[in-house]
Amino acid sequence: MTAATRPPVGPTPVGPTPVGPTPVGPTPVGPSPVGPDAPVAPAAAAAADAGSAETRRSARSGVAGLLGAATSGLFGFVLAVVITRGYGTAGAGAFFAAIGVVTVATAVCTLGAETGLMWALPRRTAGVRGDAARLLPVALIPPLLAGLLVAGVGVLVADALAPRLLGGSGASGDALLTVTFAAVPVVVAMTLLLAALRCVRPIRAYVGVQFLLLPVARPVLVGAAALAGGGLLAGMTGWLVPAALALLACLTLVAGPLGLGRGATLRPVRSDWSTFWRFALPRAASAAIDAGSMWVGVLLTSVLAGPADAGVFGAVGRYVLAGQLAMQGLRVAVSPQLSRLLGRGERAAAAAVHRQLTIWGLVLSWPVYLLLAVFALAFLQLFGPEFTAGVPAMTVLALAMLVNTGVGNVQSLLLMGGRSGLHLVATVAGLTVTVSLGLWLIPSHGATGAAVAWAAGIATENLTAAGFARSVVREPLFDAAMVRAAAVTVAGVGLAAGAGVLAGGRGLPGLLVALAVLLAGCVGMLTLPRVRAGIRGTMRQIRAGDNAATAAEPTPASTRGR
Repeated sequence: MTAATRPPVGPTPVGPTPVGPTPVGPTPVGPSPVGPDAPVAPAAAAAADAGSAETRRSARSGVAGLLGAATSGLFGFVLAVVITRGYGTAGAGAFFAAIGVVTVATAVCTLGAETGLMWALPRRTAGVRGDAARLLPVALIPPLLAGLLVAGVGVLVADALAPRLLGGSGASGDALLTVTFAAVPVVVAMTLLLAALRCVRPIRAYVGVQFLLLPVARPVLVGAAALAGGGLLAGMTGWLVPAALALLACLTLVAGPLGLGRGATLRPVRSDWSTFWRFALPRAASAAIDAGSMWVGVLLTSVLAGPADAGVFGAVGRYVLAGQLAMQGLRVAVSPQLSRLLGRGERAAAAAVHRQLTIWGLVLSWPVYLLLAVFALAFLQLFGPEFTAGVPAMTVLALAMLVNTGVGNVQSLLLMGGRSGLHLVATVAGLTVTVSLGLWLIPSHGATGAAVAWAAGIATENLTAAGFARSVVREPLFDAAMVRAAAVTVAGVGLAAGAGVLAGGRGLPGLLVALAVLLAGCVGMLTLPRVRAGIRGTMRQIRAGDNAATAAEPTPASTRGR
């Protein structure tokens, strides 16, 4: 989507200009008709300054997102330990199944509206006189109705479903599933208001709720319930209560910037509904596919190869998905920024932000996946010896995730560019490949066949999305800096992994040696002047991110003080 060929997707902002660098327009191509001293250079310089300000802004947001994702991952691991230690094998299985019900039901019931808010709100004007607040009824009413419908039906059929979904959980299974379904509307509302919060407040507010309040409170409350002798129902209640607290926190934080309670209109016009849901509904389907991508493989493996192979594949999937934390943190940090830039036709700045954060994600994620590929045996031994059959599956999936992280958040470029339909096409293509290959490979190869099928689906979806994103943005999404970063990362981790394999094999001793060599290499690199200069430059970007970005244009009255 380009401003030169079509108007920006979404409603035209009215009132004060949204925060961001002033549009500079496309630079003329070819020789200037007025001679060499025509004002092309100032325009190019202004465009460069705008792009520089946007990369500084994205640097600061990206660091906050990464730190938040790391904290969330740490406490997520703590929560898993609390659940398994507190409720045993059967109880933990029922607990995780109940969490899965909430997660999948929420992904379906939100109908893509959370991504719709991330796309639409940055293109609107906040404040009492703005038009942003009237999006809330548009985005909230249909998903909440869907959530209430799912909750009502789920409560009615909980007695029949509990033996199938929560087998082995005992007499509390019915009550556990009833509470789980009843909480779906609350979690749906929290998810939508979190998306709004990310758009109208600085990144630290979102990080505080999504990456601190929720992940920290859950193990505390669940652990307290377990220590007090409470059963699964008490534990699940402890997991759900932070969602209600987060909902209240989001509502409080969103009200001020949107002018709620101070005269901002909440009555949408007809075009608000059509514009928003034309974007959101295709995302609803792709969001449901994304939420169930791993579970499709687990279910196919369970049906076609048996529960043992399904358990191995599920364990492998836990590690593979954990490596995506860096990309998730970066995605939520910059999605509103990408929406604003693409909505205003500033494609070069959006591509620059994408390239910078792709390098960050690559440098942070590729070492994880390379180590998972080489030392799959060591990681799976932590689950128990029966899970080591998943070594080939782990290696295949870890290598596939190099493609996923290597292309960057191209899905965000599509979604924030208003092209949710193209994103759905890429998602369906990946799912089709996964299911087709799974039906062929799983009966004879079990978990390894499921991994090959999922890996092919991952590669298909991401490469298709990358091609679509390049056609939408019409700017280079890859450059020489990304190639250098990939080469240095592969070389450094490869040397460390090779030393580990030679010294201790592919088990835990070899992994420890590789980590030690990798740590020593990182410390050694800090002695290089060029590396230190790069770190200082990044830190200057982070410290100056907000000021530099704000200096690019005046701050509108409707968003001052946020």
